[in-house]
Amino acid sequence: MPPIQSNTRDKIVETAMELFAFHGYGPTGLSEIARKAGVQQGSLYHFFPTKEELLAAVLERRKALLWPDVLQAIWDRFDDPIERIFKLLDQYRQMLQATEFSHGCPIGNLAIELTESHPNARELIAENFTNWLKAVEQCFHEASRRLPEHAEPRRLAIFVLTTMEGAVMLARTYRDFRAYDAAIASLREYIEGLIESETNWGSPRQIDRKARTRKK
Repeated sequence: MPPIQSNTRDKIVETAMELFAFHGYGPTGLSEIARKAGVQQGSLYHFFPTKEELLAAVLERRKALLWPDVLQAIWDRFDDPIERIFKLLDQYRQMLQATEFSHGCPIGNLAIELTESHPNARELIAENFTNWLKAVEQCFHEASRRLPEHAEPRRLAIFVLTTMEGAVMLARTYRDFRAYDAAIASLREYIEGLIESETNWGSPRQIDRKARTRKK
């Protein structure tokens, strides 16, 4: 694809990403996207004959941007895998604050709006959630020596995601951070409790380690 065409397509997708995030998929018209992107409506239809095709491109772009736009800065700055998770959650809080609660989780917003009416989009939304979960799950894998043996990284990652999505929804509804902060504080207390229990020599994993050491 020639560079000019590629740039035009990118502008359309980026504009649609922003408008879908702030206003939702349904209320956002293709003419509005073309106008804000600074392209002719015919150019938009050239790349995306239907709005559903543009939605799919937006969701694919969200998948591609998870690492560079959402995770990389945190992962590069913080080595502690548990702290990475809570810095990620704090990043969503900062986004809510910067946008005065008008911009929540873009994937969560689309999930609520579209999963029943757009089955093809639902699959891409699920893939976005799955990639997010994998990143958080990996953090728990890296911290597994600090956690009890029964603490499954995948289940903990799901717990983090559902906590974040619910906290974002409540913050946007109440227009304050009391519910968000309470939810994240409770999540931190739970995970720190798991870590504390594992440092206790009475935990099953520690008892097993101690027994193996004695046998040597």
